[in-house]
Amino acid sequence: MGSSEKVLRIDGFSSPIFLILACFILVENSTALGLGGDGSLEMVVTDPENQFPGSSWTSQGFSIPDVVEADEWRMVEKKGNQFMVNDKPFYVNGFNTYWLMVLAADQSTRGKVTEVFQQAFSIGLTVCRTWAFNDGQWRALQKSPSVYDEEVFQALDFVVSEAKKYKIRLILSLTNNWDAYGGKPQYVKWGKAAGLNLTSDDDFFSNPTLKSYYKAYVKTVLNRVNTITNITYKEDPTIFAWELMNEPRCTSDPSGDVLQEWIEEMAVHVKGIDPKHLVEIGLEGFYGPSTPNRVQYNPNTYAQQVGTDFVRNHQVLGVDFASVHIYADSWISQAISDAHLPFIRSWMEAHIEDAENYLNMPVLFSEFGVSTKDPGYNSTFRDALFTTVYRTLLNSTRRGGSGGGSLLWQLFPDGTDYMDDGYAIVIAKSPSTSNIISLHSTRLAIFNSICSWSCRWGCKKKNPLWAFLFADDDA
Repeated sequence: MGSSEKVLRIDGFSSPIFLILACFILVENSTALGLGGDGSLEMVVTDPENQFPGSSWTSQGFSIPDVVEADEWRMVEKKGNQFMVNDKPFYVNGFNTYWLMVLAADQSTRGKVTEVFQQAFSIGLTVCRTWAFNDGQWRALQKSPSVYDEEVFQALDFVVSEAKKYKIRLILSLTNNWDAYGGKPQYVKWGKAAGLNLTSDDDFFSNPTLKSYYKAYVKTVLNRVNTITNITYKEDPTIFAWELMNEPRCTSDPSGDVLQEWIEEMAVHVKGIDPKHLVEIGLEGFYGPSTPNRVQYNPNTYAQQVGTDFVRNHQVLGVDFASVHIYADSWISQAISDAHLPFIRSWMEAHIEDAENYLNMPVLFSEFGVSTKDPGYNSTFRDALFTTVYRTLLNSTRRGGSGGGSLLWQLFPDGTDYMDDGYAIVIAKSPSTSNIISLHSTRLAIFNSICSWSCRWGCKKKNPLWAFLFADDDA
């Protein structure tokens, strides 16, 4: 490569849509961007281990002011209200697949883990949220307090190592509010078996012994040395963040004080063991007593009585970014309704605004979707819902706001229909939705790349690519 050649490298995309659009955009905008001269731009789109033959493409004949090197595989950080990797923006398009560890624990189903990462990679998804727990259940990781199944732990090792191969980072949740995979109810069962006088599952948040069980588990996971990569979890950049709990609620204390104290204690506990990784709570985003002027955005009055408080909870020392879930079909009405999309827009915009004005942190919409089992469901509505979520985030991205990204619920490979809760998206069976996801991935990848170019453009300064990056999808 001669000294006049420049390289734009975007790793981790093999989607035909991504390749076509990226090349098209560069060609169409080469004159307007002032690209030209004696040098050339080589755009390289790569895939790891050649899992997608033919996915390395180049486009010759353009120049850019500076060389753009591939990002090193480094920790995700939070600076102000943005996620960053190697001092460059990292806007997230990702997914949930909660069952990866359990399927990895059985050799007959382990291939499904690789398959879902391959498919996520093919449409440009860069972050996966999954369970790093299974408490006292079938194929339990933690069989009883501080007693672990090494075979299942090695399955989690596999999930982490496989994610890295596909340049996918992991948000690892450490327990559940619900009884699926054990969670809070299982800790209470263990406590009762040990002779503790417990009257509610919410004792999980206040009983010293139950808190010690959870703390010991967290310490074990964070200090785990991966048997495949030989990297300690707390040192592994593949892990995007630790999540304290999936959807914590403490309905026995609507004031929110009990849950608040638990969050304060556990966030500091995690950071004390692992100061390098980001930490988030796992909240659904309901507004509580600290912000009576915001409860109007809640989907119903019950939401402000479950012991959570979006703004107050996220002001805790050690919490790096906010989480919000989006389930209009669970919270407003199961039947598909015209009210769902306006609610989603206002719900998202309110949380983005609060993350900017009160929290100074990114907000990740870490679960969203719609169930095929809902009355009145059709794929057109699902596409409209995804488009609404993505457009709302792009509106934040355009102005440098706190909308850090989103994680769809949930991505499944072929042959796992028996686990489908109605929200599963199988790429091969969902072409229109997959195209929308891929388009959003493309936009974010190009936006991140623009912001990382060492040249006269700033992240917030308009350039001809903006017409594509922030186009109105209804047009």
